[in-house]
Amino acid sequence: MLENPAESLTTVPDRPSNDIERIFAEVLADVVCAERVSVDNHFFDDLGTNSLVMAQFCARVRKRADLPSVSIKDIYRYPTIRSLTAALTDTATLGTGSAPALVKPPASVPASSEAVAALGTRHYTLCGILQFLLFLGYSFLAGVVAARGYAWVSDGSNVAELYLRSVLFGGGAFVGACIFPIVAKWILIGRWKSCEFPVWGSEYLRFWTVKVLLHANPMVFFVGNPLYVLYLRALGARIGKGVTILSRSVPVCTDLLTIGDGTMIRKESFFLCYRAHAGRIQTGSVTLGRDVFIGEKTVLDIGTSMGDGAQLGHSSSLYSGQSVPSAHRWHGSPAQRTDLDYVRVPPAKCGTLRRVGFGLTTVGQLLFLTLPLVVGGPYLLLTLAPGMSDRLSGASGLASVALYVDALIVSCVGFFGFVVVGLAVLFTVPRLLNLVIKPDKVYPLYGFHYSTHRAIARITNVKFFKWLFGDSSYIVHYLRGLGYDLSRVEQTGSNFGTEVQHETPYLCSVGSGTMVADGLSIVNADFSSTSFRVSRASIGRRNFLGNNIVYPSGAKTGDNCLLATKVMVPLDGQIREGVGLLGSPCFEIPRSVERDSRFDHMRTGDEISRNLAAKNRYNIRSMVLFLFVRWFYVFVLTVVAFADVEMYGSLGYLAVAGFLVFGLFFTPLYFVLVERAIVAFRGLRPRLCSIYDPYFWWHERLWKVPDEYLNVFNGTPFKNVIWRLLGVRLGSRVFDDGCYLTERMLTTIGDDCTLNAGSKIQCHSQEDGTFKSDRSTIGDGCTVGVGAHVHYGVTMGDGAALAPDSFLMKGEEVPEHARWGGNPATEMRETPGQQTALARQV
Repeated sequence: MLENPAESLTTVPDRPSNDIERIFAEVLADVVCAERVSVDNHFFDDLGTNSLVMAQFCARVRKRADLPSVSIKDIYRYPTIRSLTAALTDTATLGTGSAPALVKPPASVPASSEAVAALGTRHYTLCGILQFLLFLGYSFLAGVVAARGYAWVSDGSNVAELYLRSVLFGGGAFVGACIFPIVAKWILIGRWKSCEFPVWGSEYLRFWTVKVLLHANPMVFFVGNPLYVLYLRALGARIGKGVTILSRSVPVCTDLLTIGDGTMIRKESFFLCYRAHAGRIQTGSVTLGRDVFIGEKTVLDIGTSMGDGAQLGHSSSLYSGQSVPSAHRWHGSPAQRTDLDYVRVPPAKCGTLRRVGFGLTTVGQLLFLTLPLVVGGPYLLLTLAPGMSDRLSGASGLASVALYVDALIVSCVGFFGFVVVGLAVLFTVPRLLNLVIKPDKVYPLYGFHYSTHRAIARITNVKFFKWLFGDSSYIVHYLRGLGYDLSRVEQTGSNFGTEVQHETPYLCSVGSGTMVADGLSIVNADFSSTSFRVSRASIGRRNFLGNNIVYPSGAKTGDNCLLATKVMVPLDGQIREGVGLLGSPCFEIPRSVERDSRFDHMRTGDEISRNLAAKNRYNIRSMVLFLFVRWFYVFVLTVVAFADVEMYGSLGYLAVAGFLVFGLFFTPLYFVLVERAIVAFRGLRPRLCSIYDPYFWWHERLWKVPDEYLNVFNGTPFKNVIWRLLGVRLGSRVFDDGCYLTERMLTTIGDDCTLNAGSKIQCHSQEDGTFKSDRSTIGDGCTVGVGAHVHYGVTMGDGAALAPDSFLMKGEEVPEHARWGGNPATEMRETPGQQTALARQV
């Protein structure tokens, strides 16, 4: 709400020219707590509103049957009541619906009448039990293989024999781990077909088993390698020659995936060939022709296709039923046609022989270097260390103090040695490798330069140190050490979050005074199916970048821009300066509003020096705290591992399996306890404050609690248990296939909801120096699509559905059983003649 509405309304209200203008003015006046508003007042410049206030206005308008529906996109495009009414009236006259700013896409979710009742609590519980038993069986099998292999390797009489045995055992275990999911898929599923089935049933259990095995397969580490394409072919995918896949998002229903020759799929793209909706798994085809280009952070829903030579830009999506014609270029969410060419690097010579050679070289490196180090290296280190040979032979008792002393030494040396050595490696090795990579020079894929570039990207994108230094002043020094060009930094204490990634750190430039939230991906490497090139990506001065943004080299943004969450950064047109950008494709919005500048006095003069010093001291305590938290976790696992060695003589393989089961239970319980202890076992409350408010520093600590373990529990009832322990108000039988909740205690999710992979419910926002948080509520039976993003202060009515890759903005209210989609999300209507039904499994 507006704090001083009377001060904003200085213009004498003009007389409305029709009933719609009059009612709009009455509704808006009620929202901003004013007696009257002029139909010519600018919503932001004159009335001083913000997107949250205008979202409330849109929600009230949608509840009136006598008014045309208004979206937040309409508000930004037509920022006065008079222009808004004229646009909506003109659109209604043309018969194209009530939302002129949204081109109605094909329906991405089935109509509510197609929904089938989910299975009950009995199936839900039984499925969880069977999933746990399958994990026990897999753990026991892994324990048998690991124990026998380790015993055989340790029988080596000298270093040469130990190395040879490590090569044989490591290679055999690797091949077995790769083949096992393939065999399991063909036995449990056969060939995938377009169908749907309820979650928690027998069909789902088979689906989940295959999905988990695919995600745990070591071939995932070969993404970007021709071997990964061969692996997908073995799983049933129809993939042509010369295809390059850089995305780690593994397609599950591989028989429904068709990719033509010469296609390039960039990282963080979803092409799963399945989705979850209303408590059911729906499988469908994804078909890509020859020489197709798929940009970063894209979503291809089931039932989508792209013709030969077609392109889909960054931060874009295809909804179910959408088809890109041959040689067309599309972008946006949902995608629409554009003239922009996203393939910006010329081709290079990269034939079959080069790809085969690269694959064989990778296999050789794996077999003769990596696996021997992983298998035999730890054994050599422990046997050579004083006193460790007795520990490995189980010579001391389980209750011996020596066991805990040894665990303390090993965990301290291992953990803190990793921190020190890791920083040294990060700041030196990639710089040496970078000497062979020249900016703006085209290199062929699958050669020395390609391997070098991938090594730089992998080493410098290690998450641990960004987690450690992020959300503090020290992330600036860390990124500078990596190679970022940060010019003359204006320290804010929150210049960067904990999730920043890049292709190469040596071609990243960020202007003075710029602040970046989490999820920034700097795309300073361009790829085709045969070549790549690195080039500088420059972010201007005094920008603010929201969450989940892909920022490519050549972006048309300059100084003093607000890049909103999930915005598609423009690559064409004039350079934008002094504006905000929202949506995909993007459009201009105000750079800032009154609410975001109320704390600016805390960022100037002597005030900023005092506040920054206090925040730095607090952040140092947080960093020390979480280093201890992580180390203690390693220490406990080390103690249990040594105890396992002690008990191996009596329990045999069960000891190894028991260690895996212990890790499965201990990890979530430990980090849940850490998170709840930080909040003193109380809940969070909505807040509006400066980033220099001690509350914000305390809130930042919650983002540092490790939560990668949650992915292990995707698609199981156990994840719901963990969410409840973390404070989420969660209903019954919720299906969570990989959703992430940033503020668990501000999130409410109803019964039988369906949360898809890559989706996110974020109950906070930070813009410049202002932090805001509020509750978000997802009603019973709602569906949140793949890669969708729900902001704070949102309410989704019962049975509502949010399409894939959508951005549901702060303060939005989605009516019951409504279907919303797009970026920003608005109400969707089914296109006549559009096929939405899927073949049902009999």
